[in-house]
Amino acid sequence: MARNVLESSLLGAGFSIIFQILCRILTFGINAYIVRNVGREVLGIMNVRLLLLESTLLFLSREAINRAALSANSQQRDRCSWAQLINQMWLTVPICAVLCGPCLYIWLNWLSTVDAIYSSQYEFACYAVAVSCVLELFAESTVFVAQVFCFVKLKILLNTLHIFVRSAIFLWIVIGDRSAAITAFGIAQLASAVTIVLGQYGFFYFYIGRFNNYKVQQGRKKQPTPTSWELTLFEHMEDFPFTRLSEFLPGVMYDPIGKFFNRELQTLTLSFVKQGVLKQILTEGEKYVMSVSPVLSFGEQATYDVVNNLGSMAARFIFRPIEDSSYFYFTQTISRDTRLAKQPQEQVRQASSVLNNLLLGVSSIGLLAFTFGQSYSYPVLLLYGGPDFVAGGLPQSLLQWHCLAIYLLSVNGISEGYMFATNTSRDIDKYNYLMAIFSVSFLVLSYILTGIFGPVGFIFANCINMLGRILYSTYYIRQQYQPLSLNPLQGLKPAKLFGVTLIISGIICYWYQSAALFTHLGIGLMAGIACLLAWALAHRDLVRLAWRYGRRIKID
Repeated sequence: MARNVLESSLLGAGFSIIFQILCRILTFGINAYIVRNVGREVLGIMNVRLLLLESTLLFLSREAINRAALSANSQQRDRCSWAQLINQMWLTVPICAVLCGPCLYIWLNWLSTVDAIYSSQYEFACYAVAVSCVLELFAESTVFVAQVFCFVKLKILLNTLHIFVRSAIFLWIVIGDRSAAITAFGIAQLASAVTIVLGQYGFFYFYIGRFNNYKVQQGRKKQPTPTSWELTLFEHMEDFPFTRLSEFLPGVMYDPIGKFFNRELQTLTLSFVKQGVLKQILTEGEKYVMSVSPVLSFGEQATYDVVNNLGSMAARFIFRPIEDSSYFYFTQTISRDTRLAKQPQEQVRQASSVLNNLLLGVSSIGLLAFTFGQSYSYPVLLLYGGPDFVAGGLPQSLLQWHCLAIYLLSVNGISEGYMFATNTSRDIDKYNYLMAIFSVSFLVLSYILTGIFGPVGFIFANCINMLGRILYSTYYIRQQYQPLSLNPLQGLKPAKLFGVTLIISGIICYWYQSAALFTHLGIGLMAGIACLLAWALAHRDLVRLAWRYGRRIKID
């Protein structure tokens, strides 16, 4: 396979960042419309309760299977066939269907009740979300194949279409009847799931048919000159194993090994299952605490969710796409079951350099967010939600503390992602016990600190939890690379020029925060440009490297 995994990972991260920005702008606009025209309580039901149901079902159903399959495809190709991988991916559908039962019962009967005027809509939306999750997983085998064979633009195109369909249908119904917002949410979820399935299978129906014709033409004595779009779609795809669309279904594709499932793949999947449950608790823990106990009303939950989304912009726009692409890169580059000293040293050095640069990049973004967030939380919230929204000071305090969480989140996503990509099954099982401690302590801390500090306690608990996970994952990285005299953790140390500029900029912006709004924003803009220039001067080699890769991707 001649595809360049690093360039595909970089391209995927870049497109994902752009997609996330456009998607989040649209989501923020819809949220602002709901807050002003429908009410915060409805927003809390949709964005906290119903989206929590969706993320719980999808994460627990596919996360472990997808991560294990990616590792098996890159490192156990001689022992795991494509037929077994496809069969494994289809397990997500019955797993999700089984999980729907207990999850729906909990969401409808155990969690804090919604107001009577919303109860029937809420019940319908819960069932709609569950059905949409099962429908979406019917396309999981095609999503996995697209990821392995680096169909980056397909992923972005279909994700954009999915968001557009969901948003358009939701707004169309709500503008006609504001009282049906929760019902509109459920209908929009169903429509977007159907869009994903039809889009994925529609593309591969088109692709496989033309790829088969292309192979026939290339096999003739007089080969026609391939067109530019044929080179784009079919170049370096000699190992693409599918000849019919039906081979994406379970049990259809010919299996040379002769076993429906792969035992080693299932063992690795079970390791990720235990890890995935714990990671889901850590990722969505505050929403579980909100839903289980009456700590906050739905209106307060909506306020926290809006501020949390604003504070998590960097994580959603930048950190998550980079984390996903870097995980894919490391799984394809570093073997889990072999010490680094016995692996190809050029690949190891490249992985070390990539990890160093990733840590440098994301930690720098986190420091920028923390520095400027202290002075600009109030103006951002004022422009977004208006004077009534920022009254009382709670939203501003939430966003300021969230800026500290952004820095920790940036470091944790890359360091822990690398560890998960290179751990053996045994190491993953060991870490699961530690993740259990993290999960329990996070829930306990969330409950205790929320009782003391209010909603800010969720952020304090999250910061403590992430700090512990960072310490463990960086220790793992240091131990792994120390015998080779390599230290990718150097990327966590900001350059002196950049650090000094950040401190001066933070002091100046804080000093002028009582000035007129546009004066304050102008000073922040100049200070931000100064920080970026200082970073570029301190890391000229990395800037040139990024420019070179950017030009190559653009040309390709």
